[in-house]
Amino acid sequence: MQQKYYLRASLSKEILRMKETVKIASIATIAILCGWMLQSNLGCSNENMPYSQIPYCCISPQVPTSLTFAGEEITLTQHDRRERMDREILAFTYSHINTMLQIKRANRLFPIVEPILKECGVPDDFKYLMIIESNGDIHARSAVGAAGLWQFMEKTGREYGLEVNNHVDERYNIEKATRAACKYLKKSYEEFGNWMTVAASYNAGTANISKRIEAQKQSNAIDLVLVPETSRYLFRLLAVKCIFADPINYGFIIKKSDLYPPLPIKSTITIDKSSVSWPDVARKHNLTFLQLREANPWMRSSTMPNSARKSYTVLIPDAEALHYDPKKTQPHDYKWIIR
Repeated sequence: MQQKYYLRASLSKEILRMKETVKIASIATIAILCGWMLQSNLGCSNENMPYSQIPYCCISPQVPTSLTFAGEEITLTQHDRRERMDREILAFTYSHINTMLQIKRANRLFPIVEPILKECGVPDDFKYLMIIESNGDIHARSAVGAAGLWQFMEKTGREYGLEVNNHVDERYNIEKATRAACKYLKKSYEEFGNWMTVAASYNAGTANISKRIEAQKQSNAIDLVLVPETSRYLFRLLAVKCIFADPINYGFIIKKSDLYPPLPIKSTITIDKSSVSWPDVARKHNLTFLQLREANPWMRSSTMPNSARKSYTVLIPDAEALHYDPKKTQPHDYKWIIR
């Protein structure tokens, strides 16, 4: 027994030493990689490399001199523009979880949103506005009650044709909410004739932006004195476009298997009964209510009274295909991944 105890104790000590060795080796590897990155980015020789006691590095990404948004060239050399852009690029670069999730979710969402933007005559770059509004979270809801990918308030959603009540909330319907957002954006463009100003109005409201344009005698919202939230909003939009164009450049190493594939939709059905139990509908298609709702997030309760016998289109996911092999995921944009 005593011999077994000594053997067990000896093995435990050896395992601890091995773990410590692996830990030290990992830290050393990170330090070497960070040193290489610093040397590469700062252009330093080995002799002139800065020393850091922290085994990782934070590098300030370069700010582009200009950027195109919705076909409009935006110069970023002006000091205030450059520093505002710098702040947002830093924020998204080092907000690792949110930015990584935005890219992963975009692989599922952009194939749905992009054709609608094109059909409605709205520049493709406004898909990034959807990203900064909700982080690409289909269930997003703000503290003030804005909901869905495009973060419509209840009143605004209804004004643009969305049904909003305790049982159905079409602010969470990806297609319908995107079309409603397009209506808002096009109407705003008719008033301002400038897409960056349209983006500002989406955050602050058209009336607010109109008053500031008149008071400050500037036609482009990027040059207006705005509340901090809206001022930052414009450069968040530009920063996200910048990072999505080259995630690797900002430190996001993503494999195609990391991306979220589009939900596999097997069929669509039309529901027009006077009363609907969504769990019963799900069960008929070998699904759980949770799985059905993931494809139809506008369902806000497990049952739906429908005395008006209104018709609702319901997406039915493929129950088997919901169990997917990540290695078979196809990237919507190959710029997002390493190969």
